[in-house]
Amino acid sequence: MGLRFETRRSDSPWVDIVWTCTSEQVTAMTSVAGVRWGLVFWEQTGRTYAGITGPETRTGTAPVPEGATFTGIEFAVGTSLRTVPTPALVDGGIVLPGTTRRTFRLDGARWGTPGPDDAEALVDRLVRAGTVVRDLLVAEVLRGHRPAVSGRTVERRFRAATGLTRGVVRQIERARTAAELLAAGDPAADVVAKLDYFDEPHLARALRSYIGRTVRQLREGAGGAIALDLGQRLTS
Repeated sequence: MGLRFETRRSDSPWVDIVWTCTSEQVTAMTSVAGVRWGLVFWEQTGRTYAGITGPETRTGTAPVPEGATFTGIEFAVGTSLRTVPTPALVDGGIVLPGTTRRTFRLDGARWGTPGPDDAEALVDRLVRAGTVVRDLLVAEVLRGHRPAVSGRTVERRFRAATGLTRGVVRQIERARTAAELLAAGDPAADVVAKLDYFDEPHLARALRSYIGRTVRQLREGAGGAIALDLGQRLTS
């Protein structure tokens, strides 16, 4: 028993992934660092809840509502909510009041509570209403383009849109990729070379800070429930 995760990539430029999770006989999990904000919806004992999640800069332990079923939307880096600055969400989040199985309230309006197959349709409506916005300069930088503005301006816009610096985003994304590769069986030395870590102790420190796992735990699937889909439908 544990957390059953399933994730899928989205073809929407506004969304990175859509995920679902079911908790069974687990009350706590290892949270991991992440660079995206999101919307999450969950049902437990006949009630429905919704919340906004923010980027996380470190690992930790988080409570899990037992017997709950979750649907989550992780938005692309550079997008944000019109009414909530992303920097205000870093290492935190907001529970949305008045959520029902059919609707939830956001930005002064009611929206249909989505399932995993309705996520992109909901996001399209939020974008058309101006509730979700994005900084195109940040998107260009992430694609490797060099905009015709100063580096200081880029960093300021990046931090305003994401709540993080570009360096922190790179470090967290690299650690998450390393965790996925190690869980899939890649040798640590290969991961070090592939992701440009200085050496294996450098990799180990990054995993400890951002993932909350050792190389051995990732390779063996040990350490308990974790808020990361490592290609295993059951993490326990």
